[in-house]
Amino acid sequence: MTAPNIVLVMADQLAPHFTGAYGHPLVQTPSLDSLAERGVRFDAAYCPSPLCAPSRYSMMTGRAASRIGAWDNAAEWSAAAPTMAHWLNLAGYRTVLAGKMHFVGPDQLHGFSRRLTTDIYPANFAWTPDWDAAGERIDKWYHNMDSLSGAGQALATYQIDYDDEVGFAARRCVYDLAREPDDRPFFLAVAFIHPHDPYVARPEWWNLYDHDQIDLPGPVPGELDPHTVRIRAGIEADTVGWTEEQCRTARHAYYANTSYFDWWLGELLGALDETGHSDDTVVIATSDHGDMLGDRGTWFKMSFFERSARVPLVMAGPDIAPGRVPNVCSLLDLAPTLMELALGDMEGGPAVETGAPLDGRSLWPAATGGRDPVDETIGEYMGELTSHPMFMIRRGRYKYIHCDTDPPLLYDLSADPAEHRNLAGSPELAELSAAFAAEVAQRWDAAAIREQVVASQRARRVVHAAAGEGWDYLPPRDPANEYIRDHMDWAEAGPRLRYPAD
Repeated sequence: MTAPNIVLVMADQLAPHFTGAYGHPLVQTPSLDSLAERGVRFDAAYCPSPLCAPSRYSMMTGRAASRIGAWDNAAEWSAAAPTMAHWLNLAGYRTVLAGKMHFVGPDQLHGFSRRLTTDIYPANFAWTPDWDAAGERIDKWYHNMDSLSGAGQALATYQIDYDDEVGFAARRCVYDLAREPDDRPFFLAVAFIHPHDPYVARPEWWNLYDHDQIDLPGPVPGELDPHTVRIRAGIEADTVGWTEEQCRTARHAYYANTSYFDWWLGELLGALDETGHSDDTVVIATSDHGDMLGDRGTWFKMSFFERSARVPLVMAGPDIAPGRVPNVCSLLDLAPTLMELALGDMEGGPAVETGAPLDGRSLWPAATGGRDPVDETIGEYMGELTSHPMFMIRRGRYKYIHCDTDPPLLYDLSADPAEHRNLAGSPELAELSAAFAAEVAQRWDAAAIREQVVASQRARRVVHAAAGEGWDYLPPRDPANEYIRDHMDWAEAGPRLRYPAD
C-alpha cells in the first residue's frame, strides 16, 4: 500500500467540550462533525502540558516536556531533538508547516522542509517566567481580564489577520502539492490561533449565535485548590473579575471563533477533495490545550482540570474505522501514530530510527478498529503561576495531580466529571492515592527538574536583557520567479501552473 498523505490541522486553546462534534448543544462545527462521522473520535485525549509551546514541542517529538527542556512559552528546545517532521522526511514525505508552532530559538523549522508563514508570537526569550519571584504578577505579555472586558466583535484583529494568512497559504499549498511533478506523499501541518483569547470575532461568525442563549459556566466549587487560586490571582480574576455579561460575551466570541476555525478546516478538506486527495489523505484535527472559559472561576489554561487539559482529537482517512475511542491518550501519541501510518504498510519502505525513546504510543491500531490495551497518559506543567513543577497521571476513571507545594488532588471522572470532589484524603481510596503518590515519586525527580527550570529561566533572562530581538521567522520568497516574469514563456507557465491541467 502507498503511504497516505497526512494533514494535521490544529486549533489553539480549543476544549472539546465546546464543539458540536463532542456534543455541545450550541457550538456549530460542521466540518469537525463530518470528519468525526466518517472517522474516529478520541474521547479522552489530553495535552502533554497545558501551555502552548510545551504542548506543541512534546507533540512534535513524542517526548515529555521535562525530557527536552520544553519548560514554558519561552523555552528553546534543542534542534538535535528528532521530530515527527524529521521522521517523515526520512520516510520519503514532503513536509510543510503553515501557521503557529511557537518555536523559540534559531531553529524555526525543526524538521519541516518548508514553512509558509511566520509565527504569531515572539521567537525569543521575552516570555520567560520567573520562579525566583513566583508570587509577583506578570504583566505586559500575560493574560488578564482585558480579554473579557474587551470581548466582542471586530472586522479585523491581529489574530484574524494571522489565521486568514495561514488558511490562504495552506489552501494554496494543497494545490501546489498537487501541481508539483513529485509523487511522494506529503505531510502538511496547519496551525491556527483561534479560538485563543482575546475573545473577538468577526460579525459573520458572531451572528451564528443568539447572544441570550449562550450558556454560562457551572457553579464554582466551595473550596478551590491552591493552583487555581494562584491562577485567579495571576490573571486578575480575584481582583478585577468580570460581570455575567462579560462572561457571556467572551464565551459568545469563543464559540464564534471556534466556528471560524471550523470553516478553515472545511476549506482545507474542500481543497483536498478538489485535488483528488480526499481518499488518500489522513486528516487529523486537534488543539494544543483547552480553555477553562470561566469554569472553577478561572479562564485560559495552565491547569490539569478537564477544560484546560483535554483536547479534541479526530482522525479520518484511508483504513480508519469510524467510531469512538474511550481510552485515555495524549498528543504525545501523535508522533508514533504518524510513524506507524506512514511506514506500517509500506512494502520495502525505509527503516526510520527515532533517535530517542518515545513517551507516547501509536493510536493507529485504535484508529483502524483494533483494541487499545492502554488507558492512561501523563502531563507536566512547568510554566508561570507556580514555583514547582506539577504532574498529572490520568489512568482509567481516575486523575491524580501532584505539586510539591500543594495538597494532592484525586478525582473520579466517571462519578464526578466536574471535578468538585477531591478524593485524595478519602479513606476508601487511601491505597489508590498512596500508589499514585509513589508513582509520581518514581517517575519524576521534582527537585532536580525544578533546579533545571530555575537555571534555564535565569540564563534566558540574561540573554533576553542583552539581546531581546530574537529569531522571528521570515518566510522565503522568490518574487523574480513567481507568477509570470519576463524570462518565462507565459504559454508554458500557464498550463504548468493550471490545476487540473487543461
